[in-house]
Amino acid sequence: MKILVTGASGFIGGRFARHALEQGLEVRVNGRRAEGVEHLVKRGAQFVQGDLTDPDLARRLCIGVEAVVHCAGAVGQWGRYQDFYRGNVEVTENVVEACLKEHVRRLVHLSSPSIYFDGRSHLGIREEQVPKRFFDHYSKTKFMAEQKVFGAAEFGLQVLALRPRMVTGAGDMSIFPRLLKMQHKNRLAIIGNGLNKVDFTSIQNLNDALVSALHVGEAALGKAYNISNGAPVPVWDVVNYVMRQVHLPQVTRYRSFGLGYSAAALNEFACLLWPGRPQPTLSRLGMHIMNKDFTLDIARARHHLDYAPTVSLWAALDEFCGWWKAQEHRGRQ
Repeated sequence: MKILVTGASGFIGGRFARHALEQGLEVRVNGRRAEGVEHLVKRGAQFVQGDLTDPDLARRLCIGVEAVVHCAGAVGQWGRYQDFYRGNVEVTENVVEACLKEHVRRLVHLSSPSIYFDGRSHLGIREEQVPKRFFDHYSKTKFMAEQKVFGAAEFGLQVLALRPRMVTGAGDMSIFPRLLKMQHKNRLAIIGNGLNKVDFTSIQNLNDALVSALHVGEAALGKAYNISNGAPVPVWDVVNYVMRQVHLPQVTRYRSFGLGYSAAALNEFACLLWPGRPQPTLSRLGMHIMNKDFTLDIARARHHLDYAPTVSLWAALDEFCGWWKAQEHRGRQ
């Protein structure tokens, strides 16, 4: 099978493209940074550089491929709506249109469980529990992108969407790096009582789910799937495990949610006024994430994708910490 992986210069797209090559698939990759995919080219991937906001490029990328795994998109908690709309909705529209014009058989879309977030604690969230209003630009535009994907099913494109929660492993730059930098400066504190449970996803388990999504039968199509390790843990236990592994002091200070939320709101307001609108160190969403229960029901993925997470969170964290320490060591040389 020949596939296209978008966003391959990023963490998830890059790790999946490597996994697909190891599985014997023929892989074409796209990304904005050539240096981010050199390791994939060395393993046999075909690289086509370019910006997916260009519909002509998207169509060229889809020529001759049987399936697309769409991992590209705008991520983060901070930024302008138009940037998130362009990176998530417009790019996905271009990919969908290219798939239809080039008769690609299947599109597997990487979405996000951030669409569920409404500022409250939730345990065992099911795929249909999408709120009427979205918390931020990212979650809104990710849901809009999903709808573009599912809308293509009526034109014959086989579609699925995966919503993986807090993916980690070697190469992860989204979850722990900022927390590690804050703890280096002794600025990190436990928000609330520190007992809130959350889901994580080992990158190897997500890779298995994506491969399954490429091959599953008709009954699995046209659906969104929650993906996680299926074993919720207190988030601060995870944070302190990482701190121990990289030889930093554990987080022991506590801060009330109200105080943390107010400080984050002030920080965001100051960044809005500052030239260039830099990303705030503290955010209101971050306070919610570090204080609220947030776990997923993965029964649908278990049933339709035969998804059975085998790699533990602790193994994924060990992989991340080994990689992080190696990066720091190289940086000191």
